[in-house]
Amino acid sequence: MTDRRKPPASTSKHQPRATSSTSTYVLLGIAVVVVIALVVGGVLWNRNRDHGGTANEQVLNSNAALIIGAPDSKTTIDVFEDFMCPVCKQFEEQSGQAIVSAVDAGRLRVRYHMLNFLNRQSASGSYSSRAAGALQCVGAGENKEVFFKFHSALFADQPKEGGDSDKSNADLAKVAAEQGANGVTQKCIADGAKVAEGEKAAEESENQLAKATGGQVATPTVLSGGVPVDGILNGTGWLDALLGKASE
Repeated sequence: MTDRRKPPASTSKHQPRATSSTSTYVLLGIAVVVVIALVVGGVLWNRNRDHGGTANEQVLNSNAALIIGAPDSKTTIDVFEDFMCPVCKQFEEQSGQAIVSAVDAGRLRVRYHMLNFLNRQSASGSYSSRAAGALQCVGAGENKEVFFKFHSALFADQPKEGGDSDKSNADLAKVAAEQGANGVTQKCIADGAKVAEGEKAAEESENQLAKATGGQVATPTVLSGGVPVDGILNGTGWLDALLGKASE
């Protein structure tokens, strides 16, 4: 059984483009998984990415919380996040709107994968899984505008790592309602109806991410063509480069 030991809390200020106090959460190895906070976001991940392989396109396509964007878009990316991850919040602040704009323009297709290895950093011990399940409810019952709004709202009001409280399912349902979710979606979230589905998807996504990175799992991570994209915490240049290459 994988040993998931509790990582230390981050002290990152989450300033856009800041690198000196950024924490990235990495699951190292297959038999033994150790979650660590890195001083410079993405350093260890970037140094080891060349040892990875390629994730399975079919699996990535089937276990995403939601696939947004036209099927014929020239560029498809896989985004891996954990709703308890402070650096994922930074990624959302830097690149979230650029992703939305590219999707709306028909230039990008995004497959979102919500992981849950930071559950132990939440007060309830289950926030990552419950938030991922809530996103599954929204993905199944709402349009992309509501999905994007809910996704952004959860990062904007992210629980503090190691804090003494986080959102209940009822709280998550209320957030969804504030973003325009209908009553059926709200009930799905309040009942925790898709938490198990979210956990299964997280496990499958984690396996594919490990395959793509040579055994490491970090959030946030973006894959393009089944391999990791560099520079995702340095503004939106990474996305501009992908879209530009597709237009050539």
